[in-house]
Amino acid sequence: MTTESAVAAPRSLHSIPLVFGAGAGIGVLGGMIGLGGAEFRLPLLIGLFGLAALSAVILNKAMSLVVVLVALPARLAAVSASQVAAQWPVVVNLLAGSLLGAWAGASWAVRMRSATLYKVLAALMVLMAAALLATHTSTAGALDLARWAQIPAGVVAGFGIGVVAAIMGVAGGELLIPTIVLLFAVDIKTAGSLSLLVSLPTMLVAFARYSRDGSFAVLGANWRFAAVMAAGSVAGAVGGGLLLGVFPNLVLIPALALILLVSAVKLARHG
Repeated sequence: MTTESAVAAPRSLHSIPLVFGAGAGIGVLGGMIGLGGAEFRLPLLIGLFGLAALSAVILNKAMSLVVVLVALPARLAAVSASQVAAQWPVVVNLLAGSLLGAWAGASWAVRMRSATLYKVLAALMVLMAAALLATHTSTAGALDLARWAQIPAGVVAGFGIGVVAAIMGVAGGELLIPTIVLLFAVDIKTAGSLSLLVSLPTMLVAFARYSRDGSFAVLGANWRFAAVMAAGSVAGAVGGGLLLGVFPNLVLIPALALILLVSAVKLARHG
């Protein structure tokens, strides 16, 4: 288990406008590309607010859960229930792996040395940058796998995504959406809704595992901070959604990927 204090209060906690504004800025970034923005929030929690790695991951997971709960009804309203229901085997297939992955990822995170966790988070930030570029710039079609290969591939992919989501404290949409499109030939709009249905129970499993560790106390100690930033994230995501299409993807996506890469370098050097 990491030796860092799990309940240390973040810096600038007294500045509610700063916390809300930081959450809103992250929400805008995520909203402009149709995601929650948790991958951008994590380095901010560590770099700006001075939280230790594991504490930042747990708070990030809590805020991601709030954003997904708010986004789910709106997303389901945008895609008909019949469209989503028709794809229930996809959700079950991915959950078969992601629930196990979330438990395993959270277990590994609480046992890692702090220095190791920072490096793992940095590597995963690079993975997120690559996934962001691939999702929004690639024109690759579905893999068209046979059913006997598709199901185990979905379980393996779900497990990997569950691990990443648990360790970073994110919902995992950055990885789930391209996986659903590539493995199951689902259109990207429907894939966005399906990803939320996979993310929610996956995050709850990670939360259940984190709750068994003393580090989970960070959530109770900093619940006001988390609530204010989560509110900012939701507000920002709504605003970012309204800005969807204002900035061309050829400019926006590389810029966001660069932010992730710079954050990865800083995390790797942290501590």
